[in-house]
Amino acid sequence: MLILAAAAAAVAGIALYMFFRTNIGTAMRATGDNAQMVRALGANVDGYIIMGLALSNSLVALSGALLAQYQGFADAQMGIGMIVWGLASVIIGEALTGSRTLGLTIMGAIMGSILFRLLVAIALRWGLNPNDLKLITAFFVFAALVLPGFFARLNRREKLPPPDCHV
Repeated sequence: MLILAAAAAAVAGIALYMFFRTNIGTAMRATGDNAQMVRALGANVDGYIIMGLALSNSLVALSGALLAQYQGFADAQMGIGMIVWGLASVIIGEALTGSRTLGLTIMGAIMGSILFRLLVAIALRWGLNPNDLKLITAFFVFAALVLPGFFARLNRREKLPPPDCHV
């Protein structure tokens, strides 16, 4: 089952990579970065936004269908809190890769999702209360937001000469 899940993630990642390298995919990415520029170029910004929402919702529906197949049932309460978990996964993935290239961004989102789920599973395995899971996930997101900037600041300090040094 783990190999099948890894294969599905790889296929989805490759398909997204291929799509976002097309003209439509590049225009969608540009719309997300700067909608005013795309509008000034004469493109239909609303169409690209709707297309992006349709693409994301189709991937969410596919993942929900796969989860329902795996578990053998579906419940209306299964998706509550998933937006926070998804955003946390993306933030952790961006912190891991630290790159703005397309391939590494997609790979970082996949790696962040796996790492986030692993951290939550470890927290639950240690015997922490499942009701405290929101606090644990908030801590992980906070660490993913703060630590990359902290390490970057440390690296800049190490590269600078000491203040009393005369060059």
